[in-house]
Amino acid sequence: QVQLGESGGGLVQAGGSLRLSCAASGRTFSSYAMGWFRQAPGKEREFVAAIMWSGTRTRYTDSVKGRFTISRDNAKNTAYLQMSSLKPEDTAVYYCAAGPDPVTTSTLWPKYWGPGTQVTVSS
Repeated sequence: QVQLGESGGGLVQAGGSLRLSCAASGRTFSSYAMGWFRQAPGKEREFVAAIMWSGTRTRYTDSVKGRFTISRDNAKNTAYLQMSSLKPEDTAVYYCAAGPDPVTTSTLWPKYWGPGTQVTVSS
């Protein structure tokens, strides 16, 4: 069993940066791939980024490539999403997720979800 909790969300101006953290409980954290999804008002939840259990491979949705970086520290049971050059269209609730390798972009992939953290980008 893995429990996830996000932090680091907030309000930022367009062009700014935020770093989201996802703290995980449970001794099996390092065996799971970690991912971030987001859901904007009135829209479906969508894949943002993922990192495999070893941290050696990452995957991003096209709209965040070059702006967002996913990473993890297995010793701290924590995953991160560094977001830069933020745009108003990045406004959403961001969810941390954990699931088995290989990663897929489907919302059916995660085995565990965090409760989410709000990110609001003002223009």
